[in-house]
Order: sequence, then structure tokens, then C-alpha cells
Amino acid sequence: MNKRQALLATAFATLCVTAIGTAHAADSGKEKCFGIAKAGQNDCASVNGTHSCAAQSKTDNDKSEWKYVTKGTCQKVGGNMTASK
Repeated sequence: MNKRQALLATAFATLCVTAIGTAHAADSGKEKCFGIAKAGQNDCASVNGTHSCAAQSKTDNDKSEWKYVTKGTCQKVGGNMTASK
């Protein structure tokens, strides 16, 4: 690896670390909101174990699926702070 490649790799790594730090800071103002995710638009695994990843929900407004929303807005948009069984 030459000096130019090393410099570019270092700059890219710094940019990635900065972006990750910014994402974590943004998440501190968020909370999980159940029952508002549209099909394929959930943020992570379902609480009932039907899948383990984001964007895998099959139905709109499933009570076991969640999305991150701004703190204090979940119930205003028709969601719940806890999953329904």
C-alpha cells in the first residue's frame, strides 16, 4: 500500500466513525413504537420471533412490529410503547 492509499483509507475510516457516532446521537432522541410499521418497513426483529431483521414485516400495523419515532410521538401517531401479544 502506498502513502496515497493509506491516506485515503484513513480518511475513509474517520468518515465512517464520524457517521456512526452521529447515528447513535440521533437515536438518543428516539423510542420504539409498536403497531405503526407498514409491511416491509419495520426497523428490526419482531417481538414474537417471526423474523429477526428489519424490513421483513408482512402486514401493515402489526402489533409485534416496531419503528423508531421521535420521543413523545408514538401514541400521537396511533402506536403503543409496548408490543401487544
